[in-house]
Amino acid sequence: MKFNSSVRLSELDWLRVILIFAVFLHHVCMPFNGDNWHIMNNDSSKVLDDIMVYFEQFRLPILFFISGVGSVILLSKVSAKAFALNKITRLFIPLIVGVLLVVPPQTYIENITQLQSYWQEFPKLALKFETNHLWFIEYLIIFALLAIPINKILSAKFGALIINNVVKLSKYKAGLFLLVCLLIVIKIYFSLTFTSDDNKIENLSSSSYYFFFFIAGMVFIQNKSIWQAIGEQRLYNLMILLITTIIFYAYYYSPDLSEYLSLDARWSIWWLVCCLVAWSALLTILGYGQFYLCKTPQWLRLSNELIYPFYIFHQTVIVVVGYHVIGLEASIAVKIILLFVLSFTITSAICLFIIKPFNLLRFLFGLKPKKSLSLLAENSALK
Repeated sequence: MKFNSSVRLSELDWLRVILIFAVFLHHVCMPFNGDNWHIMNNDSSKVLDDIMVYFEQFRLPILFFISGVGSVILLSKVSAKAFALNKITRLFIPLIVGVLLVVPPQTYIENITQLQSYWQEFPKLALKFETNHLWFIEYLIIFALLAIPINKILSAKFGALIINNVVKLSKYKAGLFLLVCLLIVIKIYFSLTFTSDDNKIENLSSSSYYFFFFIAGMVFIQNKSIWQAIGEQRLYNLMILLITTIIFYAYYYSPDLSEYLSLDARWSIWWLVCCLVAWSALLTILGYGQFYLCKTPQWLRLSNELIYPFYIFHQTVIVVVGYHVIGLEASIAVKIILLFVLSFTITSAICLFIIKPFNLLRFLFGLKPKKSLSLLAENSALK
């Protein structure tokens, strides 16, 4: 039974905003976890790092899953040509603008002691074409274009076979969790083959992993019974998540195993436990989201509208503001709170008062023009 494309999945509205906020919070904490980020505080917190390493296992995978769902929904409403044009307009153009205007301040701050004034260095910084945190958008562009042929495959006999097998699997308690086996194989194989840890799209150890979640979103939304099973089996998936969390930290805190296992074997186990947490967290969060995040208030609609430019700007604001905050004589906790408040306020103000009111800036940062939004409101009021 297919989904009605006109039905709004409110849980995805909530999760999109919550997860982008979680990414924001993660980057606020990065200067203090000892992980050699763009800017680093003199003192770091091992406890903070130990907490952050867990949550980074599923934030972005769930966002890619949501993007897969959204791609299918949009393709059910518009032609493939209109879909591709939409993605180029709302993803590619903001990526170029972000690379040329938003990323350079981060690179400047990171190398400030070796550079002249920002405006002298800006041309060279912009022409480096560094995507930095905008690699996420680069992935979305490629995945979205691949979604066009994949959606056709899912509509054909072969795709129906895949969907029917997933439907059969979903009838068993926590049956969908078994798909983690495929994820583990993909992650370990490509990570051993492509040993780089960067997020470039050609690095298949990273892109193939996230693409699995994107395709999972495309498959799960094809049949309503799969979605219902995720909700009905939420408690079982929560129990699995708790178990996989224990396994994750048991290995994370395990003693040195280099005497007994090769480096590849140790990394393979690490990738395995990361996959277990990521997949069980996805199923659990989606399941509980169906029951507790079932309404979309007006403020959430506004947040969903502005979450894209918020993502584009947030890290640059954090790096620039954080450069000054980490120099203060204060505890790590005070610095994190100060950096959080200032960065959130400034980033939100940019989105609300600079991007939102002006159609040119809305276009450059991936938002629909104001005119179409007002017409949309008028049409819905007439219904």
